[in-house]
Amino acid sequence: MGAGTLLAVSDLHVGYAENRQIAAGLRPRSDEDWLLVAGDIGDAYADVEWTLRTLVERFHTVVWAPGNHELWTPRHDPVQLRGEQRYQHIVELCRTLGVYTPEDEYPIWRGPGGPVLVAPLFVLYDYSFRAPGTATREESLARAYATGIVCTDEFMLHPDPHPTREAWCWARVAYTRQRLDACDPSLPTVLVNHYPLVREPTDILRYPEFAQWCGTEHTADWHVRYRAAAVVYGHLHIPRTTWHDEVPFQEVSLGYPREWRPRGGRPEVPRPVVFGGVPATRTPDPGSGRTG
Repeated sequence: MGAGTLLAVSDLHVGYAENRQIAAGLRPRSDEDWLLVAGDIGDAYADVEWTLRTLVERFHTVVWAPGNHELWTPRHDPVQLRGEQRYQHIVELCRTLGVYTPEDEYPIWRGPGGPVLVAPLFVLYDYSFRAPGTATREESLARAYATGIVCTDEFMLHPDPHPTREAWCWARVAYTRQRLDACDPSLPTVLVNHYPLVREPTDILRYPEFAQWCGTEHTADWHVRYRAAAVVYGHLHIPRTTWHDEVPFQEVSLGYPREWRPRGGRPEVPRPVVFGGVPATRTPDPGSGRTG
C-alpha cells in the first residue's frame, strides 16, 4: 500500500479573484498526494491553463474531468473554439502537462483505500432530470424558461459538430461505457464526473428546474455496474457526502464567493476522497444550491 492522500476539488471558478487566490493556495499534504479536479476550473481557456499548470507543479498526479464552464465559448476569450474542438484543445493541454483526462488510460491509485481505478468521465447531460410535473424535454425546458431558471449553457455551450447537447451527451455515454466495460473487473473504481451520476443529489436544489442541466438518467446504475468505491462530482455547489447503494457520492465544489463566504472561515478544499464505510452525517444548508 502506498502513501499519500487522494484529494478532490471542483468548481474553482478562478475568474473570481477570491477563488483564484484560493486555487493559488492549494497544497498537497505530502509528496504522494493526488488531486482530482471535477470540472469548472473557469470560463476562459487561459484560466484553465494557469490553474492546471499551477496544480501539476504541486501534486504528484492531477486528474481532470471537464465541467460545463470549460466548454463555454465566451466572447471575450481569445480561444474561440467551440464544442468538441474546445474540449480536445484542453485535452491536448492536459497531455502536455501530464494531467489525466477522460481520453487517457485510467490511472490506478495505490494509496490508502486502494488499489482503485480512477476514471475521469465526460458524459454531459440530456435534460432527462425533468422539472417537476413535466413529462418531456420540451415541457421541462418551457417550465425553466417560464420561471427564469435557465442555465447559461443554453447560450454559451455549443455542441459542434453534434446537432444538440443531448446528442453529444449520448455519444459520450456510449463511448464512456465502452471504455469502462473494458476495464479490469477485479478493480474497484473512483468515478470522477462533473455531474452527479444519479438524480437524487439534485433534490436539494433551491430551484428544481435547474436539475435538467445536471446529468443524465443513463448513468444511474454506473456506481454499481462499475464497482465504485467512491463517486466524486461537483456542479451543484453544495459540498456534502450522500450515500447511494452504500457508495459515497462526494460533492467537492468550492463554488462562487457569494456561496462559500456565508459558511464562514476558509473553504475546506481540497477534500479527502471518502471511500465506502460509515456514512457521513454532515448535511448542507437546504437553502443552498446553484442556479447558473
